[in-house]
Order: sequence, then structure tokens, then C-alpha cells
Amino acid sequence: MAQAEQADGHFLDEAVGRPFLIFAVVSIALTMSSVDQTIVATALPALQHDLHAQVNWSSWTITIYALGQVLMLPLAGKLGDQYGRKQVFLAAAGLFTAASLCCGLADNIYLLIVLRAVQALGGGAFMPSATGIVTSIFGKDRDRAVGLFASIFPIGGIVGPVLGGLFVTYWSWRGIFLVNLPIGIALLILGTIFIPDIARRPDSHLDIRGIVLLGCTLLSAMFGIAYLGGADGSPLSAQFLVPECVALVAATSFIRHAARAQSPFISLRFLAGRGFGVMNLLNFLYGSAVLGFAPLVPLYAEDRYGLRALAAGTLLTARAIGMITTAGAAVYLLRRTGYRWPIVLGFSLCAGGLVASAASPPGLSAYLWLALATGICGVGMGTSTPAANNATLQLAPDHAAAVAGLRGMFRQSGAITAVSVTAAIIARSSDPGMAQAHVFLVFAAILLGSLPLVLLVPDHRGHW
Repeated sequence: MAQAEQADGHFLDEAVGRPFLIFAVVSIALTMSSVDQTIVATALPALQHDLHAQVNWSSWTITIYALGQVLMLPLAGKLGDQYGRKQVFLAAAGLFTAASLCCGLADNIYLLIVLRAVQALGGGAFMPSATGIVTSIFGKDRDRAVGLFASIFPIGGIVGPVLGGLFVTYWSWRGIFLVNLPIGIALLILGTIFIPDIARRPDSHLDIRGIVLLGCTLLSAMFGIAYLGGADGSPLSAQFLVPECVALVAATSFIRHAARAQSPFISLRFLAGRGFGVMNLLNFLYGSAVLGFAPLVPLYAEDRYGLRALAAGTLLTARAIGMITTAGAAVYLLRRTGYRWPIVLGFSLCAGGLVASAASPPGLSAYLWLALATGICGVGMGTSTPAANNATLQLAPDHAAAVAGLRGMFRQSGAITAVSVTAAIIARSSDPGMAQAHVFLVFAAILLGSLPLVLLVPDHRGHW
């Protein structure tokens, strides 16, 4: 660890005057990846029409992107720490850009789904490699730089639907993918020039068995859960039970392998070690209740209150604005507050916003009331996310990319699980709007019930 810190300081000295430019470069990549999580949703009707696709297949262009990111997040983190964070970042940019070009040229829905999976591998590698780069470049200020990532991802929630609507209206759905080409090329050029080569830990052994077992675990579990969210999905069907059984067997084998392997793909310390275990659980619950809430807001507004699609979609803007405006202050105060109190306050605010979303508007229009409720959730996210992002990084700063990848994996897995289970509930409900309201109350209960776990979070004040 001391060797890594010395190397980090060496590269920081080389990059004096450039850290904020480097932060801007990796921020562009994170923004591009987050935009692609939301931009496709606007173009689904156009995809169905132009590619003669059924609804269930066109929706897989969104589902497969989430699944691909869940798989790539821990893999990219490990590869970044082992073979070089700059190298993984540039490879991710190249893969994402090339896949975007191919997506824009696809002539059938099945090919597009495959290409979206490839695109997700590039997009999923951005966060771990970017976190590793920033922690190395910013030295003692890395907690603030990593915390500011919380204000970047909401931009995708604002920009994605707007860009998607503009491209579909005035050009073609293909534009939602082709727009990534100039950005991706610029990223490759800027990254090559300005991001320095950062110290790595050479290891000739790549734990292929561990990678395969973890991949089987994640893909099988998430595939079964995603199927459950379909209109015909059933927890008693073979399409759900078989993938979950495969996931259970693969997970058991992965844990046994990680405990015995000399150089495992993911150390058990990062999964259940002191401090890591509680943060992994909190990140999964956070992903379920908070990240899983966002995709459901427009549908809820339409089902319960009959709002038009455009108005329902803009409700997420209030959430993003709340998050962006709060994250900066939360990052600035982080060294004074430590990690626990911001997480407690943020989770409580998110729970309050969820309860308000489920309640009937008290004398206000439905739109205004839901905007206020989602805005409160955004404030809660902006308050808690910087602290949650840093809580485990400070336990192993020399493994920042791997830790960031695992954090993203647990959050994304939680979000996919929540959305799929909620979709299954809605499909079987005679009143979808009220069913979602009850789900939001369950989300709030999950957050409030997780608050005692925050007392086990490793706290920290001052510089790392």
C-alpha cells in the first residue's frame, strides 16, 4: 500500500496543473455513459416501428445495457488495478464508441440487443477506471473529487430523455447512438494526451475461473429477475427458477474458489470483510429503494394521475436538480461530518420523498406534488451519495477501481431487482397506480430499516 501511495504521489507531481482537466475528461465519459442509460427509453416506439420489433424485444435494449454494466463493473475495477487504469479507461472509450457506431447502423432488433450488450461493457468500465484515475491524481483531495461524481450522473437523467426526444422527432433513433462518435473520439484523444500512466500492480495471473463464476452468478440471477418483471413472468416458472438455481450454485462455487485461490479475482475481504460487508449490503438496499425508484416515477405519474408522458418524464428533472445542488455542499462538508451522518440524513430524506410520492397531494396539483417529492429524494441522494461513495474507498484506497466496481455492481443489482419485482406486481394489479404507491412505501421502509446498519459504517473525518 505504501508503494502505491508513493507512486500516486509521483504521478500527482507529474500532473500538477492538470488534475482538473483530467477530472473533466473522465466526467465526460461518465456523463456519456449515464446518458445512454436513459436516452434509449424515449426512442423505443421508433425502434419498434423501424425494426418491426415486438415490445418485449425492444425493451431488452434497456435491460441488456443494465445487465452488461452489472457484469463489467467489478471486472473493470480489477483489470484497472492490475493492468492500468488509463489503459482500461481508453479501452472502454474505444469499445463504447465502436459499439455506438454499430448500434446506429443495426438493421434488426436482435443485432441491436447484442451490440447494446457490447456497448454496456464499455460504459460499465468507465466508473471503476475513472475512480481509480481520480484517486491517484488528486492525492489527499480524492475524497472530494470522488464525491463530486454524485453530481455528474444526474445530468444523464436530464439530458438523455431530451436528446432522445430531439433525435427521434427531427432525425432518427439512430442519432441516439451516433451522437456518441465525436464524443468518444474526443475522449480517446484527450485521455491519451492528458491522463498519465498510473502505477499498477503487475500480476501475470488472471483468475479466469473466478471471472467465469462471478459472471455466471450475476447474469443468471439478473436474467431470472428481469424475466420476472415481464407480463408473463412467474416466480414458479422454470424461466425464473432455473436461472436462480444456476446463480446460487455459481455463487457458492465462486465463494469457495475465492477463499482458496492464491490470487482471486475478487478477494473475500472486499465482499464480507470488516467495513466492506455492511457497505455492500447498504449499496444493494440503496440501489433497490433509491435507484430503483427513478425509472418508476414517470409510469407512476401516468398510471395514478393521468399525466401526459412529457410531463411525467420531466419529474425526474426535479430529482436531478435536487441531487446536483446538494452534492457540492455535501462534498465540501464531508471532512467535518464524516460518513455516517450524511448517509443517515440522506436516507431519511429519500424515505420522506418516497412517502410523499405515495401520499395524495394535499391541495396541490399532482405534478407539483410529485415534483416536490422527487426533489426531496434528489436532495437525499445528493447528501448521502458522496459519503457512501467514499466510505469503502478509504478502507482500501490502493484498490480504488476494484472497490468502485463492486459498489456499482451492488447498486445496479439492487436497482434491477427492484424494478423487475415492481413490474411483476404492476402487471398483476387491477390498480397499477396504487400498487406502485404501496411499493414506494416499501422502499421507504427499506431505507429506514437500514439506518441501524449505518452505525457499522467505518467513519472518517479530515484528510485520508
